[in-house]
Amino acid sequence: MPYMIAIVLCVAADQAVKYYVVSHLALYESAPLAPGFVELLHIRNTGGGFSILAGHTWVLTVLTAAMMAVIAAALVKKYFSHPLAMWTLTAILGGGLGNLIDRVRLGYVVDMFHFQFINYPVFNVADILVVCGTIGFAAYYLLLHDKKEKDHGTDQTDGGQ
Repeated sequence: MPYMIAIVLCVAADQAVKYYVVSHLALYESAPLAPGFVELLHIRNTGGGFSILAGHTWVLTVLTAAMMAVIAAALVKKYFSHPLAMWTLTAILGGGLGNLIDRVRLGYVVDMFHFQFINYPVFNVADILVVCGTIGFAAYYLLLHDKKEKDHGTDQTDGGQ
């Protein structure tokens, strides 16, 4: 249940920020958020991260929906028992659903965070959730998942002798 609440909160936060930007800034208009560091810049992204597959929203919609279904199934079936895996998948699902809502409803994703001090793509709350969740899940999988399996394998081998 806490994972479901977190998913709803992630989607709500993403959609609320997007709503604020769309209702307060014209397309391509910007407003300072942290001057010299990051600004809000209202853009429409018809592609994925770094505008990959720009103009192919339907492909991204199908891929995103499929991935979100797999992640939702993993969460529901508790495929991973470790809380880090569950929370990182929750973040990925919340972010993925936020962008999926935009693609289905609008045909593009609303992006708004623009770093002013480096050349980096404009992104949104959902993107932050997906990236942080993916990094966290990768860390779990690389550092904890195999160790847990090896520990269980060792326990079974030692118990059998």
